[in-house]
Amino acid sequence: MNCWDGERIAPDPVRVNGGDDTFSYKKNSYYQRLAADAVKEKIVDAITRNLNVCELSSASNIIRLADLGCAVGSNTINAMQDVLEVIKNKCLSQCPSSKLPEFQVFFNDKTSNDFNTLFTSLPRQREYYSAGVPGSFHHRLFPQSSIHFAHCSYALHWLSKVPEELLDENSPAWNKGRIHYTNAAEEVVNAYASQFAKDMENFLNARAEEIVSGGMMVIIMPGIPYGMPYSHLTNGVMYDLMATIFMELANEQLITEAELDSFNLPIYSTSSEEMVKLVDKNGHFSIKTVELTNPTSWLEGPIDIKAWTMHVRAAMEAMFTKHFRIEIIDEMFNRLIRRLFEFSDKVESGYKEKTQLFVVLMRK
Repeated sequence: MNCWDGERIAPDPVRVNGGDDTFSYKKNSYYQRLAADAVKEKIVDAITRNLNVCELSSASNIIRLADLGCAVGSNTINAMQDVLEVIKNKCLSQCPSSKLPEFQVFFNDKTSNDFNTLFTSLPRQREYYSAGVPGSFHHRLFPQSSIHFAHCSYALHWLSKVPEELLDENSPAWNKGRIHYTNAAEEVVNAYASQFAKDMENFLNARAEEIVSGGMMVIIMPGIPYGMPYSHLTNGVMYDLMATIFMELANEQLITEAELDSFNLPIYSTSSEEMVKLVDKNGHFSIKTVELTNPTSWLEGPIDIKAWTMHVRAAMEAMFTKHFRIEIIDEMFNRLIRRLFEFSDKVESGYKEKTQLFVVLMRK
């Protein structure tokens, strides 16, 4: 229950695979870590240039960090440790005569997240006090003006819900036969964009209440150059193939067309221009950086299709299981691997260079 607005928030089925088994996010999330590492130096530079740590810690000598959409595994722990080290070093250089502040790190994700696996991954010796905070980051999570640095990596592209128009047979945005806005009608694309805009407004309003004046928020998420169709992206190729496979399963009567038509991936990639417009409209944050970066700068040679598919399954499987039987999901992913190999030329030619959005915001 979210008590900040007095309304009950329905549990969201979107979560990564917990545990430690073959398809767990813990074992299949190093692509996300490598992508986030591509902007690691940019985060260091942003904190060094913009965060006044002496002023932030002057009131209580405590600096509080939050990772929003932390999932499970080492990614969130390493990211927070990296940020903490940068802030600590700036404290030592900016205010050497002051006592080093204490640090508190909050790990946030949906209530269905596997926090037990996350907590067992925490190092025994650490320089911070830690706590898990269950709940949707599209709503309030923390007390007023309590957070000094917020971090959100590969989480904000998940919409809070599928746009309702996609499921309405009488709507021009009815997404029949598809599972995403890739290659879909303009009305479908607009429905996704509209839902993302609503989610961002809620997200920014919530963070504006929680982050202190002068505090910082860093966002890393999938992005896309302005005006580029999603079908040009490598992920677009995968989502289209998924839809084709589900249609085959419907034709084979393993699922119904109604099951397919009622399923859509709540995933949206925004452009720099779109993000700037949404932040400016909200008005609570000043923009320090909004830029598209290359998440695959570490990649040498062709994409490892099996590993890529495993990462996608670890992140999305729970959503599929809310809609399809597990044997259908197994079959879909088995066919997807074969199909991606068949279309490997299309996969490799998909645009990947400027597909990670890096954002640095300061609370006014």
